[in-house]
Amino acid sequence: MLEFSDVEEMYLKTIFEVHSESPGAIVKTTQLANLMGLSAASVTEMIQRLSNRGMITHIPYRGCRLTTEGFQLAAKIKRREGLLEILLADVLGFKGDVKAVACRMEHSIDADLEATIDRFLGYPEMTSTGSRIPSIERNFETSGAGTLLPLSGLSEGDSSTIEIISANSLETVTIEGSGLGIGSIVKIKNGKVLCNGVELELSDSISMKILVRIVTTGD
Repeated sequence: MLEFSDVEEMYLKTIFEVHSESPGAIVKTTQLANLMGLSAASVTEMIQRLSNRGMITHIPYRGCRLTTEGFQLAAKIKRREGLLEILLADVLGFKGDVKAVACRMEHSIDADLEATIDRFLGYPEMTSTGSRIPSIERNFETSGAGTLLPLSGLSEGDSSTIEIISANSLETVTIEGSGLGIGSIVKIKNGKVLCNGVELELSDSISMKILVRIVTTGD
């Protein structure tokens, strides 16, 4: 597989983001330069480089668009950014610039780590801010006994034990008020979350911050 620099990947992701808003649109050189805060000359040089590598189609005097290969790579980079945003904000409770940190980290993730994070988060389709997470070539796997994942990632019939609660003080009050704590046994029955036979009502954001280890699956 061809290797691409962080800068090249940022170009592809930015073009992908424009395509997401306007599918099939030609991305103008000046538009791309403004989005990335770079000179038109620098952007023109990179467009030519990525065109030579088969990632984009350069349309002289008009701009560029992603090739099929470029679209797939850009979607993968964008997906990793989205997964990291969820991991940082919803699971770890990071209060800094989530977008900026995720943007730096996305280039260092390989396919195995991406798949692990994706599975750990329960295969999310949207970030907490409502952005769609591309699912191109996503490899869905069934979680087995011993897997640690967010409460929201449990499947029908799964039984699990709560091991980690990563929540702020207000959310902790809500969680404790539901009778949940470290060591609590949680099951999924008829699509409902049950603890000691009692049905619970938890928001998606709170469910993401309760990490459970599967004891038995519903398979």
